[in-house]
Amino acid sequence: MRLDFPRTLVVTMPLHARHRSRLAAAAALSLLLAGCRSYSGPPEEAAPVRTTSTTTTTAPTTTTTAVPVTTAPVTVPGTATTVPLPGLQRGSSGAEVKALEEKLAALRFDVGAVDGNFDAATVHAVMAFQKANGLARTARATPDVVAALTTAGMPAAQLADGGTDRIEIDLPRQILTLWQGGQLVRTLSVSTGNNKRYCVDGGCATAVTPGGSFKVTRKINGLRVSRLGKLYNPLYFNGGIAIHGSGSVPAGPASHGCVRIPMTASKWFHDIVAVGTPVYVIGGKKAPVPFNEQAPGDETATTTTTTAAAAAAPVTSPTTVAVDPGTTTTTPTTSLPLPTLVTTTTTVAPTP
Repeated sequence: MRLDFPRTLVVTMPLHARHRSRLAAAAALSLLLAGCRSYSGPPEEAAPVRTTSTTTTTAPTTTTTAVPVTTAPVTVPGTATTVPLPGLQRGSSGAEVKALEEKLAALRFDVGAVDGNFDAATVHAVMAFQKANGLARTARATPDVVAALTTAGMPAAQLADGGTDRIEIDLPRQILTLWQGGQLVRTLSVSTGNNKRYCVDGGCATAVTPGGSFKVTRKINGLRVSRLGKLYNPLYFNGGIAIHGSGSVPAGPASHGCVRIPMTASKWFHDIVAVGTPVYVIGGKKAPVPFNEQAPGDETATTTTTTAAAAAAPVTSPTTVAVDPGTTTTTPTTSLPLPTLVTTTTTVAPTP
C-alpha cells in the first residue's frame, strides 16, 4: 500500500534534535564568516587605546620639560643675565653716586668732577680705595666699600723722612701717593712691572719696577710712542722707567716696568709734579732710603746726581729690568736729555 503525504507535511515535519543543532551551528558559522569580512573592531575598544596612548606620551613630556626650564636660571649662580652685580658701578648715576664721590674726594682719591656720574675717574678712585684698604679689587662700590668709607682715613706716608714733596709708589698695594707741602694731594691706582720675561727687537728683559729711591729727571708733555707702547705725559725717574698715563690700569701688575696711572690723572699729575721730586718705590728688593732735605736752588744738582747714581746701579741693566719707554738703560746719560751736569755733585745727595 502506498501512502501519499502532502508536501506541506514534508516541510513542516519536525526534525530530529541532532539535525536541528547542526543546522543552527551552520547558520551561526555563516553569520560569523560574513561578519568577519567587514569587521573593524568596536569603537569602544579603539577609543581607550587612543586615550591611553595620548596620556602616556603627554604626561611625561610635561613633567620632564617644565622642571628644568623653570629651575635652571635660578640654580645657576653668578650669571650676569640673571643675577646683577652688586653695588654701584660704571654707568650708575644719581644721589648715591654723588655721595660716594664726595667721600672719596674727601679722602684724597681722584674722582674727577663730583657730579653723580660713575665714570672712568670714579672707577679708578674706587679701585684705588680698595687697593689702599685691602678690599676686593672690583672697581665697584659694593656694600663692604660703602661700609669702609664711613670709618676710613687718608693713606699714611710710608717714609716719615721722605720730604715735604714726594711720590711714594707702593708695589704690593699697587697705589701711588703724591705729597706736596707735607700734605697728601692724591692717591692713585697704578700698575707696575709684572715680573715676566719678554723679548723685543732681539733683546730680552724682565718686567720689573725696581725698589729704591729716585727722583724725577725729565717730563714729556703729551704722547710718546716707544717700542713697547704708548706713554702719555711721562715723568722719567729711573733711567727709561717713567710714571705715565695709560688706557689700561688693571687691578695688578701688568706693565713692562713703568708705573701706569689712569688717563684721567695723567695730565694734571704731569703739570703739578716738578723735576727733582723724590720718588720712593716701596716693596721691591731694594728698600728706599729717604733723601736729605735740599736747600732751595739745588734741584739741578740733585737731579744730576740721582740720575748718575741710577745709571750706575745694576738694577737698570736691560738684562734685569724692563722699561716701557724703550730707551737704552745702560747709558741713560747719553740717551736722555739730562740737565747740564755740574762739576761737583757727589755730595749733594747721597746715593740711594
